[in-house]
Amino acid sequence: MKTNFTYPNTSTQVRLRALLIGVLLFVFTIPAMASYVLIPMDADSQKEHLKAYGITYWTLAKQQKVKWLLNYRGGSFLLPDTEELQKECKIRGVSFEVISDAKAESILAEIESPSQNMEAVVLEKAPKVAVYTPDGTAPWDDAVTMVLEYAEIPYTKIYDREVLADELVLYDWLHLHHEDFTGQYGKFYGSYRAAPWYIKDKQDAEALAADLGYDKVSQEKLAVANKISDYVIGGGFMFAMCSATDSFDIALSAEGVDICEPMFDGDASDPNYQSRISFERTFAFQDFMLEKNPARYEFSSIDTTPYRRVNADSDYFSLKGFSAKWDPVPTMLCQNHTALVKGFMGQTTAYNAEQIKPQVLVMGENKANGEARYIHGVKGKGFFTFYGGHDPEDYQHRVGDPKTELRLHPTSPGYRLILNNILFPAAKKKKQKT
Repeated sequence: MKTNFTYPNTSTQVRLRALLIGVLLFVFTIPAMASYVLIPMDADSQKEHLKAYGITYWTLAKQQKVKWLLNYRGGSFLLPDTEELQKECKIRGVSFEVISDAKAESILAEIESPSQNMEAVVLEKAPKVAVYTPDGTAPWDDAVTMVLEYAEIPYTKIYDREVLADELVLYDWLHLHHEDFTGQYGKFYGSYRAAPWYIKDKQDAEALAADLGYDKVSQEKLAVANKISDYVIGGGFMFAMCSATDSFDIALSAEGVDICEPMFDGDASDPNYQSRISFERTFAFQDFMLEKNPARYEFSSIDTTPYRRVNADSDYFSLKGFSAKWDPVPTMLCQNHTALVKGFMGQTTAYNAEQIKPQVLVMGENKANGEARYIHGVKGKGFFTFYGGHDPEDYQHRVGDPKTELRLHPTSPGYRLILNNILFPAAKKKKQKT
């Protein structure tokens, strides 16, 4: 018995062939479909540099890894593509590009080439961030608090009580608020000793010190500085700005020495205290001279503010270039869409280059003025970064000035340096080549 077969007519054949081709194209193009989001960080492509760090942190908080492409288009980020991520970028106004596996592999191959000063660093987890600041401090009193809130990066406020209770071990990253660790109340005595806020701050500090079991504020602040020092030596990361940088080192150098005049602690300072301070335990500075005049708004010769002669319009500092493959740490900390950053002042504006310890790395400087603005070092198992100045987008911030509106400065190079430091603890640790 024969079975008769009938062949499809021509139009049916065409439809079947088209369907087969469509299926094959779909199968063979799956690997080329979009599976990554590239967040560019160059000057031309990104309109919300600061919020881009928040997106990266948001991704890490969801237990997803991110690749930080050092020196590639301003330090771009490569993230796994999801519909939720794209939506979040759109909500926050962050510029992004959806790219295929093939394109991502091409970018990584370019970065890996020995001829390119680039590197891809894997970010593994969202760092736990602590900001050292007293209760009642307005967010705009501190640049780091402002940029954390603008970038939508969560943080916890801690102060002396928490530090002395050994709670620093709960955090990967610590920022020191605009602070005075020497017990001299920010050296505001000369101009503000009659101001109600100064009187209250002094009373509050004395009450806190007494409650914690110390006779003097300077003794209590030294104990806090020692705890922070131990935190870094044990493997923590500390970032400090403005007066928290030099006053921290001064406090460590003056352990066991009374450098406070009677209006600060009720008794006379030790005779010839300058000759008794020690630079062995300081993080960044050495050979500095303390400012003995209690009415002068200055701690020591570390700060260049009193003698710098720089016009505001021409006040810039340059970021140094590093080898991304051989020196990934400073390369990470200097990622930016420009190598020239607008300067800004503070109680501590910049550091005397001659008084920086030789093992400390200068990452940003105004060489013509002989000053460093942005420095980094290793202490024990941990790291520290000091950044001179108070607010990168407020050239000469004064007491009572209005807060900076970061929505007016979404691409601020000066603020990007702060956020580089926040992501640094997220990087996968590997042995350094140098």
